[in-house]
Amino acid sequence: MPDFKFIEDGSLTSVPGFKAAGVTAGLKRSGAPDFALVFSEKPANFAGVFTSCTFAAAPVRLCEERVLNSPYLRAIVFNSGNANACTGAAGLAAARKTCDLAASKLGIKSSEVAVCSTGRIGVQLPMDIISRGVDLAVPALSPEGGAAASQAIMTTDTVPKAIALTLEVQGRTITIGAMTKGAGMIDPSLRAPHATMLCAIATDAEISNADLQEMLTLNAENSFNRITVDGDMSTNDTVLVMANGTSGVRIAAATPDGELFKSALLAVMQNLARRMVMDGEGATKFVTVDVVNSRSIKDARLAAEAVANSLLCKTAWYGNDPNWGRVVAALGYSGAVFNPDQCDIYYDATPVVKNGGDSGVPESELVSIVSKREFTVRIDFKEGQSGYWVWTSDISHEYVKINADYHT
Repeated sequence: MPDFKFIEDGSLTSVPGFKAAGVTAGLKRSGAPDFALVFSEKPANFAGVFTSCTFAAAPVRLCEERVLNSPYLRAIVFNSGNANACTGAAGLAAARKTCDLAASKLGIKSSEVAVCSTGRIGVQLPMDIISRGVDLAVPALSPEGGAAASQAIMTTDTVPKAIALTLEVQGRTITIGAMTKGAGMIDPSLRAPHATMLCAIATDAEISNADLQEMLTLNAENSFNRITVDGDMSTNDTVLVMANGTSGVRIAAATPDGELFKSALLAVMQNLARRMVMDGEGATKFVTVDVVNSRSIKDARLAAEAVANSLLCKTAWYGNDPNWGRVVAALGYSGAVFNPDQCDIYYDATPVVKNGGDSGVPESELVSIVSKREFTVRIDFKEGQSGYWVWTSDISHEYVKINADYHT
């Protein structure tokens, strides 16, 4: 990967031409910030990918409309504390009203505003509080507001997640900045339109909507769609990217510059995806499940996701238990086609299973590996050339406590 320059304490507003704000509107009983606004000073090309959950929330449905029908985007409104999901026609009307309120205050078209929500499902959006959020956020917009915005979109997250980097293209500097939230209800399956993760990405490159959509969709498959905390897909998963062209550098897909930009965008998305897993609700371990030498990508994916989402595997990892029987059981029911008598499994570089049976490595040596904050479970089917990897976490007592007590 090229040597991109990551900006210290970078955020979405590290990108020229973007402002943001994070305020307390009153959605959270805790009194924590719960309303964010991102604004582009110029009309921005944009693209989005969204949850494939059938119960997609009202803001997701509205954002899909924007991607399909609007040429530009100027603003994204975020609220945490209420998902506006399973709220019917009233919920969709509330999402549209939110855009209307923001557009009126910003002096732009309602069709240039998108909205993202996270929080409790099945509760109508209190429009008096949303209106207050707009009234507070618009005058608070600032080129230094990225950090405040990333804090305001948090729910069960323990830390805000923001990043920015620069790259050199055509002798000029392009910046990409982003923020995300998500610690639980994390197993995205993001698609292009035809607790929850929310992500906003900004760049000052000039890129068409179509090319942005192509890059974002491809990169989602190798970032957010490769993570799981608990195997539960949200109703609200949304990733939006805006390109305002302030740098004056025009990027096109399927060109060397386009490939460089796509790589930089992937670096941003993978960085945030990794941090979401690291901050998973109650997580103490970051585990890479890597299936190699499979007959097909389909088989490799089935196998990797089965292990990554296995509660027995995840609780064993939490207990520093190298119990590989749970791994082979998950592989066995995954639906992947493979010969179990050829399968090898490694914890990091140490063999655990050889040709479907115990490798003979002392358990004490394996305990030292699974006791680490990060390790890899590598599964070698030795049958082909395909592979698939997933980033996952363990499941702890704290995860159960958070989700038993959850009330934003």
